[in-house]
Amino acid sequence: MKDLIKNLVELQKTDSHILEKSLFIEKIPLRIFEVDEPLKHAKAELETAKQKTDALLKKKRDKELLLEDAGEKIRKMKTRISDLKTNKEYQAHLKEMETFETEISAIEEGILTAMEELDAATKLLKGKEENVDREAEKLNSFRKELEEETRRYEMELSVLKEARAKLIKTIEPDIYDKYMMLLKTGSGVAVTQAKGELCTGCNMNIPPQLFVEITKNDEIIQCPQCLRILFYQGADENHS
Repeated sequence: MKDLIKNLVELQKTDSHILEKSLFIEKIPLRIFEVDEPLKHAKAELETAKQKTDALLKKKRDKELLLEDAGEKIRKMKTRISDLKTNKEYQAHLKEMETFETEISAIEEGILTAMEELDAATKLLKGKEENVDREAEKLNSFRKELEEETRRYEMELSVLKEARAKLIKTIEPDIYDKYMMLLKTGSGVAVTQAKGELCTGCNMNIPPQLFVEITKNDEIIQCPQCLRILFYQGADENHS
């Protein structure tokens, strides 16, 4: 293959690698955001579980205070029995005590129920905390992998850019300008292979006579459809 076409093909290959690695680095924030979503969801569930646990704990404490208050009232009522003068007063006092004892019984049942609910909520909370830890570990591991890949890609980019700078010196400025214009309009592909009378850039047919000229690889020939620079790769050539 003639040097000009060969260098353009090599430049295209280099630019394709540069674009691939640059896009990878550019998309890192999005990839982290996508992987971070499960952790955010797990944290939201944990916060909900915490609020429920706190509410149940408060409910239990409130009932315990009610029980303590009711118990104190019962104790005071019992000390007043000796001060009662008549049977009527005594019966009324007993009835009042029974009411408080019924209330105490209901409060105690409420405390037991609150304890059961709190126990279940605490177990759920622990599960949510473990889930947050798992998701955080996954994210940290993913970040480390990305950091390693980024470092590798940045080193490769540095090497590719050095190679590109050397390649540019072998290409005439006007041809390089044409190449750069085609690179922008051709979605990152300015030079593409002609294969079986087809342009592999746009998959459109190439006129037979034009294809014959392309196989010589001794001049710049553009696809009649997409305008990309075409080259021919024979069985004894390898530019993949």
